[in-house]
Amino acid sequence: MPVVLLKDVPKQPFAGGATYQTIVGDDDGSTPVRCGVQISPPGYATGVHSHPYLEVVSVLEGVGEAWMEGMDGFAPVGPGTTLVLTPGLKHCFRATGPGDLKTYGVHASPDRIVDFFPEED
Repeated sequence: MPVVLLKDVPKQPFAGGATYQTIVGDDDGSTPVRCGVQISPPGYATGVHSHPYLEVVSVLEGVGEAWMEGMDGFAPVGPGTTLVLTPGLKHCFRATGPGDLKTYGVHASPDRIVDFFPEED
């Protein structure tokens, strides 16, 4: 496996101003997982969504709030927080601090698959 330098990975724009850098994985599905870094500007929100596989998200920098199906309201997240999101679990997060929220995510799938639920935002 090669050494990947984040500074050399192109940023993919997301709607709402966030960016995503795929560190492991590609559009050909050549790896069993996809890993990447998302940078979300202040005020950014993902919207309620789920994945048909396990996702693990760790906060590297910044602060925000996260919600998972079954929770009453949002929980604060910051550096050192890890979310373990089981397959099909609806969830969302938003950047609430004055700076960017930077997260590292692992998708237990060769493809990044997102099912959105805009009626629940």
